[in-house]
Amino acid sequence: MLSIQKLNCSWTLVATIASILALVSVIHLFLFPFAPSLDYFSQAQSSCVPVNGSSQAPTNDVREDLQPAADLDHRFPAGLHNEVVYHSAPWKAEIGRWLSGCDSVANEVSILEMIGGSNCKNDCSGQGVCNHELGQCQCFHGYTGEGCSERLQLGCNLPQSPEQPYGRWVVSICPAYCDTTRAMCFCGEGTKYPNRPVAEACGFQFNLPSEPGAPKLSDWTKADLDNIFTTNGSKPGWCNVDPAEAYASKVKFKEECDCKYDCTWGRFCETPVLCTCINQCSGHGHCRGGSCQCDNGWYGIDCSIPSVKSSVREWPQWLRPAQVNVPDNAHLTGKVTNLNAMVKKRRPLIYVYDLPPGFNSLLLEGRHFKFECVNRIYDDKNATLWTDQLYGAQMALYESILASPYRTLNGEEADFFFVPVLDSCIITRADDAPHLSMQEHRGLRSSLTLEFYKLAYDHIVEQHPYWNRSSGRDHIWFFSWDEGACYAPKEIWNSMMLVHWGNTNSKHNHSTTAYWADNWDSIPSSRRGNHPCFDPDKDLVLPAWKRPDAVALSSKLWARPREKRKALFYFNGNLGPAYPNGRPEDSYSMGIRQKIAEEYGSSPNKEGKLGKQHAEDVIVTPLRAENYHEALASSVFCGVFPGDGWSGRMEDSILQGCIPVVIQDGIFLPYENVLNYESFAVRIREDEIPDLMKILRGFNETEIEYKLANVQKIWQRFLYRDSMMLEADRQKTAFGHVEDWAVELLQLIEDDVFATFVQVLHYKLHNDPWRRHIHLEKEFGLPRECLIGTN
Repeated sequence: MLSIQKLNCSWTLVATIASILALVSVIHLFLFPFAPSLDYFSQAQSSCVPVNGSSQAPTNDVREDLQPAADLDHRFPAGLHNEVVYHSAPWKAEIGRWLSGCDSVANEVSILEMIGGSNCKNDCSGQGVCNHELGQCQCFHGYTGEGCSERLQLGCNLPQSPEQPYGRWVVSICPAYCDTTRAMCFCGEGTKYPNRPVAEACGFQFNLPSEPGAPKLSDWTKADLDNIFTTNGSKPGWCNVDPAEAYASKVKFKEECDCKYDCTWGRFCETPVLCTCINQCSGHGHCRGGSCQCDNGWYGIDCSIPSVKSSVREWPQWLRPAQVNVPDNAHLTGKVTNLNAMVKKRRPLIYVYDLPPGFNSLLLEGRHFKFECVNRIYDDKNATLWTDQLYGAQMALYESILASPYRTLNGEEADFFFVPVLDSCIITRADDAPHLSMQEHRGLRSSLTLEFYKLAYDHIVEQHPYWNRSSGRDHIWFFSWDEGACYAPKEIWNSMMLVHWGNTNSKHNHSTTAYWADNWDSIPSSRRGNHPCFDPDKDLVLPAWKRPDAVALSSKLWARPREKRKALFYFNGNLGPAYPNGRPEDSYSMGIRQKIAEEYGSSPNKEGKLGKQHAEDVIVTPLRAENYHEALASSVFCGVFPGDGWSGRMEDSILQGCIPVVIQDGIFLPYENVLNYESFAVRIREDEIPDLMKILRGFNETEIEYKLANVQKIWQRFLYRDSMMLEADRQKTAFGHVEDWAVELLQLIEDDVFATFVQVLHYKLHNDPWRRHIHLEKEFGLPRECLIGTN
């Protein structure tokens, strides 16, 4: 037991604790009047902390075990490539030592969480969710106003003209009924199935192909209403076709029509299924196509934030167990406007801004193709279907942060502030509908995306006090698109950027993408500034999303031994204009894939030629392997080259246990500024491409085995397992079913993407020179030796 001398407890604090206990009945009355008053509180936590708790270890055992920082070099020696292993991963020595000596002994600290009780006008009219922290409505798609009572008119078509009677092409272009709350096209009244979508191309005529084998092209000036509205079985209908008759081939239907919108299944959208929402509304709301309609007492994009109207029994795990403090006047007014709860947490603590829905949930709710920017959808049995959407990482990380024990509602105690702008949706949906206007941005999706981030910055500076305290240096933004944060607005560059593209090479000071709509070169410096794309001192490259493959996981391809990897080198992907169906732009992949193919191509190009140095054990082909994962797992080295910016080849290599061979000068790969790449990967300069195979054949078996072993240690850090297991838990709770992918994931125990992300944040909290001027006076739960880098 701690002695009185070791505690710094004021009589006021003791009185406050006594007061809380005395008011348990008040809590009982206003929060959960029908439950026993003490059953739903955890055992009371001590509010007293050791003297100077931010710089002394909580116990003598920790103090004796941990030596001063200077001795970490001896306690945690470096390996063959100057790496220090922590949780099986080979980190850069300085980082690995700090994590081994400090992150591993971090203790919980007491954090006061503030539960809001502010009300909103008209309770948001049933068309929005009330943010009880700010007392502001977050309106659903198509509604606006202080109380969400005003209906928007979001048209499907751009202005018409005699030449373009339905306006210039946009994804939402509609010859039938336009639902102006969503800018989506449906069959409409007068048809047998009025809610059946008439999605892009469905309601228009097609021009015959100009040459044999060429695709048909839609004529956006000529509607095809007869064919979609017909009831004549001899003609292809759509809006009146009975699904059973169509499936039985008894009637025809327009083949270009399809069920593209979320929340429905079947060729004719005849089966309602789960919509996709962030964390599926956390069990405290209904998902309505991307936006959560929260139950009374809950709010936030995923309905995970309780208000004073919620029951403490239902609070999320990251707010429990809690010691609740009821305001002194609650028994007089009969109303609790705010509530404080003391919770034990480990740092780093992350505050997540509850941004207006235009930055996130409305982008999900209004998407015209159900696969866009989400990592999962649901089938006719409401089973989870994981998508191959490379940009799904943004949603996966967002969900993990929202459900994490590192989350806090107390911005005063937060170490980091996450700003959730879903750019993966913005840039994939840029041409969706007129209200997402590209006209002001000259068709550049990069410019449109920059505008969203700038508006998010304006919002948090206006509504919250946290930005100015650090000039944004403790804020985190995620840029998921091909060239990462290259087109970030200048106002937010002080912040930490999470990206998939870590370009620091002066040779690539300009946009490297071959796709014109993503090029950022013409964005003026008055908006973008002159910042680089990536700063390894403050930013972090995260892995791209890869769906969980139950077969690949059960086969343990990542663990395949050296003797079963027969190919020396493997790369499968688009190799440019010299090959059939290759990208025509010379700038694609910055020319790297083309050079690799010219030297080592194992498939004939358009001229029937192989690479100049082709070899039997070297595979460089544009032909997709019948079993891509198996081909990777049968190789020792696998190529990691850019596409239109980043590609998913690094993740493919690591997840199948193949040693990645990186060729992209000055461009950081996932975790490359924190993990020791030399211990598990090979980097080749672009001008060394002609010598690539000579270099690879020069590695001895000891070095190969060493790198393969390290790949096997870190492969789970390239998997968004935490987010996947959140989904597995939801499915088990809702349907009592554990799917095959979940069974395989349950067997994995090593750190995943999110765990790695948190470890990096913890290290940066105390050792990041970018943050040194941020004055921190907090209880960190760490010994003095670990706080030397903290001012």
